[in-house]
Amino acid sequence: MRRLRTRLAGALLSVLALSLAATGCGGDSGAAPAKTSAAASGQPANRVEPLAKAPEPRLPVTVRSADGRRVTVRQARRVVPLSGSLSEIVFTLGLGDRVVARDITATFAQAGKLPVVTRGHDVSAESVLSLRPDLVIAETTTGPAEAVDQIRAAGVPVLFVKAAKGLADVGPRIRTVAGALGVPAAGAELTRRSEQRIAAVRKGVPTGGSRPRVAFLYLRGSASVYLIGGRDSGAGSLIEAAGGVDAGAASGLGKDFTAITSEALVKAAPDAILVMTKGLESVGGVDGLVKIPGVAQTPAGMDRRIVSVEDGVLLNYGPRTDQVLTSVVGQLYAKDGAR
Repeated sequence: MRRLRTRLAGALLSVLALSLAATGCGGDSGAAPAKTSAAASGQPANRVEPLAKAPEPRLPVTVRSADGRRVTVRQARRVVPLSGSLSEIVFTLGLGDRVVARDITATFAQAGKLPVVTRGHDVSAESVLSLRPDLVIAETTTGPAEAVDQIRAAGVPVLFVKAAKGLADVGPRIRTVAGALGVPAAGAELTRRSEQRIAAVRKGVPTGGSRPRVAFLYLRGSASVYLIGGRDSGAGSLIEAAGGVDAGAASGLGKDFTAITSEALVKAAPDAILVMTKGLESVGGVDGLVKIPGVAQTPAGMDRRIVSVEDGVLLNYGPRTDQVLTSVVGQLYAKDGAR
């Protein structure tokens, strides 16, 4: 989610201070999606599912960081992942007991009691160092650079992982984190499990007929922030996997996010609208959403065809992405139009 926050900041500087709320099951490696309590709500479970057997790290290892540096990890007893997505990977690998802090977006149940080491969505070097970590894992969008430099100057290895852009990034991100933690075999196992489950969901996507056009909207009603996702919003891969067409990108929106206008929505002509749950709540639910200028005039608005997924897991592209995709597909093709 930090990648999404960064893109939103680029689209509208005034949302830098906004807080993105997040949510964040062992062990078979079969292809069927996990059966969790999420089935009742249609939302991904608020828990991660660790591998059946927790691996034992074999360290030291030297790995290449996404910023081009070579990073040597000598031990991994006190780990600080600086995004909800990275925390999810560490916990699902079975090493959650080694995590000593969390990013504000890591709010899945197992991480809920960990101290938060972010301030205004930026990492606090002082907070991180006070926990005496032996490894910090960060997104390429993590900042500010001065804080990262301060952590490194204290002798703490910092590994940068390429930010997720779509489904193709699930496996590489898992393997990168697992390699740095000295558990490559567990990384391979989790990659297989995750990719098999995603593939199983994709096989069940309805085919035939026209593909629904889906617009991804980022909403924060309390700050009057209403944006439509374009080609690089990060949602395109998920929408396409669910059998849809990214309406924003298809309508020619080249930016990550663009302010919503009636003209933009009419041109995008979405059959359905994808939103984050708290964003939907912030505008007063579906009733409030259709009052945003232009929404009621779209096929999605007229049919009240809204797909919502919890903020912190929607674009994580990690071990729970099969659940996210299941939720999107279920809501998108619901007979009642997901009203």
